[in-house]
Amino acid sequence: MCNAKNKIEKLLFSKLLRKKNRNHKIAYVSLITTIVVVANMFFEFKFMDVQFSFTIAVSALSGVALGSLLGFTACFLGDLVGFLYNSGGFAYMPWIGLSMGLTSAFAGLLYNALESDNKAVNVIKGIVVCALSLLICTIGINTTAFWLLYSPTTPYGVYLVARLIGKGQIFNCLVNYVLVIIGAPLLEKLLYKSNLSQESGQKD
Repeated sequence: MCNAKNKIEKLLFSKLLRKKNRNHKIAYVSLITTIVVVANMFFEFKFMDVQFSFTIAVSALSGVALGSLLGFTACFLGDLVGFLYNSGGFAYMPWIGLSMGLTSAFAGLLYNALESDNKAVNVIKGIVVCALSLLICTIGINTTAFWLLYSPTTPYGVYLVARLIGKGQIFNCLVNYVLVIIGAPLLEKLLYKSNLSQESGQKD
């Protein structure tokens, strides 16, 4: 029974938060939600005709930090809070928060359930997270939703190519994927050291 509980906690929470109480978990979710809001609102820029943002990387790293469940929660809430704070006159698009949350959940599952210090394994985990984010979130959710909303008469394949290649969305994705593959193992090490120092402080 205890072993099953540990496995479930490993699937849902990061190593940093597994043994934390509810108040600690809420505090960490609040912190990451704030970071997501700031990243969505202020860290977007345009280079030539390509709109760059760090949404994918921030979402994935949030999952590494919090785990799949709380990572999803923080990213979905971060998108919602950012919209409520400054909608810019646009309608709320819940699929964006959903895709951010799922990207975070994928990273949370892979990096926390399959812990490893092996560099090759961590690179593979990063590639899998990025592939799932591209196929399920960028293409399956976001592109499909925008196509249905704005251009349903255009063949889906044409719209997909135009969005990813014509509008440069794929280049934004690639930049974020590099940040995830490099940043996730570094964040894991940082969180591991932080967790060790906290445990040491509690014992003292």
